[in-house]
Amino acid sequence: MNRIRLFSIILMALYVTACTWVGVSEQGEKVRVLSSADVASCKRVGKTTVRTTTGLAGLDRYEDKVEAELNTLARNSAVDVGGDTVVPVGTPEEGRQVFEVYRCIP
Repeated sequence: MNRIRLFSIILMALYVTACTWVGVSEQGEKVRVLSSADVASCKRVGKTTVRTTTGLAGLDRYEDKVEAELNTLARNSAVDVGGDTVVPVGTPEEGRQVFEVYRCIP
């Protein structure tokens, strides 16, 4: 394999592992991601579990990209149960994370 082709493959692999493919929905834009300390006066309305891919073609994606995508998925999902705020429960595990959903704004 020549050097240019190898270099191209490496660049493509780095690009793919850095990508975020999930976009926030129009309704999800209004949903905030806060900590449990920030929702003491809010009403808990449910829970959501979201999942995304952690790797592609045998390469691991960057943790911050996976976490950002999980937050976006949770924001989009919170709308379905009438929430305006999500709080991550624990840390992501293998591309999966649980979020508590709250309504903080009456």
